[in-house]
Amino acid sequence: MRKGRLVIGTKRYSSWSLRGWLPVKLAGLDVSEEVIPLRQPDSSVRIAHVSPNGKVPFLEHRNVKIWDSLAIAEYCAELEPKLWPENQVARAMARSISAEMHSGFQGVRSTMPMNLGRSQRPLKEPLSEAVTKDIVRIDSIWTEARRRFGEGGDYLFGRDFTNADVAFAPIVCRFLSYDVDVSVSDVSRAYMEAVREHPLMEQWYEEAAQEPNEWLVDAFETIE
Repeated sequence: MRKGRLVIGTKRYSSWSLRGWLPVKLAGLDVSEEVIPLRQPDSSVRIAHVSPNGKVPFLEHRNVKIWDSLAIAEYCAELEPKLWPENQVARAMARSISAEMHSGFQGVRSTMPMNLGRSQRPLKEPLSEAVTKDIVRIDSIWTEARRRFGEGGDYLFGRDFTNADVAFAPIVCRFLSYDVDVSVSDVSRAYMEAVREHPLMEQWYEEAAQEPNEWLVDAFETIE
């Protein structure tokens, strides 16, 4: 019998759900998975019925209830310490950039909604100053982490796919969808490739592609 459940939104679109799903998988939690399609007439009611803040992801594990992706990541790290770097200095940076991702980068978020059905198709309009600033900062974060702590592996802090990689995984998806990889450093491009090729990311993309057409949202599909 499963020891709880993880409630998430449409995999094609839900960046926050991806940030909740990845640490749950990396920590090996034995929970069932429930997908509530977003932007549907009953979406808000269904999510509010299970999640205290009316949002996804929501995790229930062994009678513990956790909402918000960052809280889920921290909970999973209590069960699987490798979700944060072992080195204290690296761990401090990993937590800092994860928090920065959690609360920032509104330019990229609003201009480039996550859509895994979109592939290497840049926006027709020039990127705004806010979006460009976000891209430069993200590139800087990835490059610094890789150069300082990435030795021995392909991820931000080396061999292990940590919560910091979890935090930025949806940004990798966005950059690939909107062909932003041409605007970042070689270090960042190699990192993006490694994240995209992670088995759990492959699984997420595959399952997103299997979602029914009825879950498609015109607002996301028609962005030019």
